[in-house]
Amino acid sequence: MENFEIIPPVDMSQPAATKPAKSEIEANARSDKHIWGIYIMLCLISLIELYSASSREVNVHGVLGVFGPLVRHVGLLVIGLGLMLYIQRVPYQKFEKPIWVLVIASIGMMLYVLFCGEIVNGARRSFNLMGITIQPSEFLKLSAALVIALIMSKNHNKHTAGVYNRGVIMSAMIVAVFGGLLIKQGLTNTLLLMAISMSMMIVGGVEWRKLIVVGVVYAMLAGIFLIFGSGRESAPATVDGAPVVEATQTEGRHGTWYNRIMRHRGDGRPKYEYDINAENRQEMYAYMAQANGGVFGVMPGNSRETARLPLAFSDYIYAIVIEDTGLVGGIVVLVLYLWLLARASSIASRCQRVFSALLVIGMAVMIVYQALFHMAIVSGLAPVSGQPLPLISKGGSSIIVTSIAFGVMLSVSRHAALNGAKRQEVKAEMESLPENLRGENPTMMQ
Repeated sequence: MENFEIIPPVDMSQPAATKPAKSEIEANARSDKHIWGIYIMLCLISLIELYSASSREVNVHGVLGVFGPLVRHVGLLVIGLGLMLYIQRVPYQKFEKPIWVLVIASIGMMLYVLFCGEIVNGARRSFNLMGITIQPSEFLKLSAALVIALIMSKNHNKHTAGVYNRGVIMSAMIVAVFGGLLIKQGLTNTLLLMAISMSMMIVGGVEWRKLIVVGVVYAMLAGIFLIFGSGRESAPATVDGAPVVEATQTEGRHGTWYNRIMRHRGDGRPKYEYDINAENRQEMYAYMAQANGGVFGVMPGNSRETARLPLAFSDYIYAIVIEDTGLVGGIVVLVLYLWLLARASSIASRCQRVFSALLVIGMAVMIVYQALFHMAIVSGLAPVSGQPLPLISKGGSSIIVTSIAFGVMLSVSRHAALNGAKRQEVKAEMESLPENLRGENPTMMQ
């Protein structure tokens, strides 16, 4: 009798595996909750303080009345949120081509503004596009940080965990060229670019001797910009329609910087003994607002100085934050930005690839350094210069750029293989990157 093989019945309840499973990175993708929390907190503070600081604008918004500035600001935050949600879902491995597109577009907008832009406070800073004011300087800072991350990653030395000289030189040249484009808009932007690039070089593994050389070159460039960055504009700087004459001792834009530095140094008298005039009233009213806030503040909507502080809703909004919420509120805002830097540093230190580490740290230092510059200026620790407080100050370009930066950080946290990831995750990430962007992160924790 023949032996018959018993074939088990087919379980039709189990679907056939016709499609390959997603990679571990895609299946387990989760955005960083800390970065999300910081973003939401800054947006909430922005809504409250923008409404409080916009009393000077309420008469120019027709039927919307006192809610006009707030409605417009909410619209910009919604646009920024939409961009951030889209970018954080795009794997950071696909950012190479968009970075170059952004760089070219930013340079083109900046060149247009230098020759045809609108003059604001003594310098050509913006242009209008379908009724929207665009400030290319914000996009130029973002594109500089992104392209430096790309250049240093492509020139990463896998043998020494450092960066080839070519990468360091190219990064410094980017800062020099972009700084030259920004210099007419204020020395602070150029210094900000230098600080961002130096921080990224440290994370990227650039040797200390090269960092010292770059620092010396940056100091020389800053001196050259300061000496030769002169030139009159075709219209005087104004605040509320009144001309502001700052460059009385030295002509040109560098004369403005010089006089601001000299005024910041003062003559030894306490600030409260100075007379308020067209040159110093912004900082004087900002000091008054902070003094009026005390420890716990006067509560949002009760600000006394917002009605007479020029640019209370943008370059001096931190003064209104302190007046409304006091020293406690000012510290909370400061801690949020520092928390962002700490969280980004933690993510960067655990990234397997140097490109992802440089992206997340570049975006973080761009946001946090600008916030620290703003706070230092408003509190009197640094000379006067226009810098918005990221995501809190009024301004479409600043909100859009900051939201893009948050999206990039969230994309890295979502799609990068961090320290402790499974072997297949690390392999999948490496294979998704071009050959010249697969360098290992020199700061990764073991």
